[in-house]
Amino acid sequence: MDGTIVDTEPYWIAAEHALVEAHGGTWSHEQAMQLVGQSLTFSAGLLQQAGVDLGIRQIIDTLTAQVVASVKQQVPWRPGARELLEDLHQAGVRCALVTMSEGPLAREVVASLPRPYFEVVVTGDTVSQGKPHPEAYLKAVELLQETDPALSFEHCVALEDSTPGVAAAVASGVATIAIPHIVPLPEDERYVLWESLAGRSLADLEDVVLVRSLSDESGRHDSTQYESTEYESTGYGSVTLEGAGARGTAHD
Repeated sequence: MDGTIVDTEPYWIAAEHALVEAHGGTWSHEQAMQLVGQSLTFSAGLLQQAGVDLGIRQIIDTLTAQVVASVKQQVPWRPGARELLEDLHQAGVRCALVTMSEGPLAREVVASLPRPYFEVVVTGDTVSQGKPHPEAYLKAVELLQETDPALSFEHCVALEDSTPGVAAAVASGVATIAIPHIVPLPEDERYVLWESLAGRSLADLEDVVLVRSLSDESGRHDSTQYESTEYESTGYGSVTLEGAGARGTAHD
């Protein structure tokens, strides 16, 4: 969600700066970049190391409240995000929102949308292991499968903008599209790299799923290595948006 469909990372960074400075510390751009895409628990731990004398829960609540207040003033949509969601909605593609932000912020963003684009919402406070662990994506697909047992991970595609998010999506086994925003992402055969969602449509997602399927048949695709090196160290199918889905396609 943050950085993929809404440009809330500047809101988070501003909240981090304010919190650290309120406790007499300093917060650099490099430190802020370490938190992009990470779970809030992980982020709160780094803020404690930077001098914030509060508990993990207090830090999360303070940051979230400030970002929610900013979103209430203006929702900073990423280019092409709403248009792609509308295209998927019109085509009957089921979508899931998978984000490490907690419920209050995710609900605020979802409430600002003109239609109920997301059938499933998985937030950081509903999983025990945050990104880059794949738990959130595994849970999203399982929830979509409740009303469509024939849905498989091969039918899904995730859209992500950060290294932890991409690692989580790839490790879950869904086709993954990386749209880097704040932090650059390298080219990698385990995911597809897009510059932006602007101009993208359902047809583009279907192409990604088709190529992935052909790659799987040829034995070229392997998410195991990415899983072990990334997350342990730190009709239509379905789309998951960092955070969406339908039989045949899926996105983050």
